[in-house]
Amino acid sequence: MTPRVAMLTTNLARGGAETQVALLAGGLRRRGWDVSVISLVRPTAFESELGVAGVPVFSLDMQPGIPNPLGYLRLLRILRNLRPQIVHSHMFHANLLARTARLLCPVPTLISTLHSVAESARGSKTMLWRDLLYRITDPLADQTVAVTKAVPGRNLRVIPNGVDTGLFRPDSIRRARVREALGLDREFAWLAVGRLMWKKGYETMLRAFTTVASGVLLIAGAGPQEAELRRLGTTARFLGEREDVADLLAACDGFVQSSVVEGLPTALLEAASSALPCVAADAGGVSDIILHERTGYLVPPGNAGALAAAMKGVMCLPESERQRIGMAARERVLACFDLAVVLAQWEELYSSWT
Repeated sequence: MTPRVAMLTTNLARGGAETQVALLAGGLRRRGWDVSVISLVRPTAFESELGVAGVPVFSLDMQPGIPNPLGYLRLLRILRNLRPQIVHSHMFHANLLARTARLLCPVPTLISTLHSVAESARGSKTMLWRDLLYRITDPLADQTVAVTKAVPGRNLRVIPNGVDTGLFRPDSIRRARVREALGLDREFAWLAVGRLMWKKGYETMLRAFTTVASGVLLIAGAGPQEAELRRLGTTARFLGEREDVADLLAACDGFVQSSVVEGLPTALLEAASSALPCVAADAGGVSDIILHERTGYLVPPGNAGALAAAMKGVMCLPESERQRIGMAARERVLACFDLAVVLAQWEELYSSWT
């Protein structure tokens, strides 16, 4: 009998870390593992997909940013009912909750995953508190895992994010259909995907695009900066939060990312798997995916001029060269980040603790 695994996540929403939780839970369930997912706040995505995969989803019904002792008690009750051999927590708040819960509830093995090099708000001092709390509670975790070697910390094991390379792939039929639906003709179409927030550096991207002066920039995502970014007055098209990102990637000609803070970005993995030439700011684990001038192009974070120059450079390449770079990116994803490759690493780690 395979061990029971309870995954504790800060949230289940349309985001990179949350996508990884859903992919991991569903993938392991299909491989025969007994997996449950527990979200601190009420999920807004992935419940139906996990339900189809046979993964139960529980919610602690906590409010973002508001400590709730009742939620903590709900967690203890759920863990005592599930009796998992492994608790696998994801992201800062879930990591802390799982570690402290271990003091009051039997947890044979606890694994914590760090999904970003920074999980605190811009301009706050909570980064210091985060690091301090992690150091204090580190002994309560049997293993701490980071998604990239760029995440700071000692004694971290690295297991990267994964991507469904069967879903995210080049597809000429899908490309034609989606381009027609988007009203794209022959113009070069860039796609950016991610939450509209400071960490993604969209102001830099929009400043860069004003100097590119050709093509179209599509931005898929929602977030607290949406109104501010729209007021910048560029010609970028804001598509809102989308569930058809694989279709959008198939329809576009290039992918652009301007983050100032990252872990191992899921959207960039999806773009590379879709064989798009990518231009990305070199933040966090981006260079794990993009090998400069081989599988895409890296620029310094916050540098609109360098980002614009790289975008123009990609647009000036012959189509055959863009395809070569895109296929090289996909080959790297297939070798290092394919979901099956990543699931095997997690299975090996779980098995080593049971």
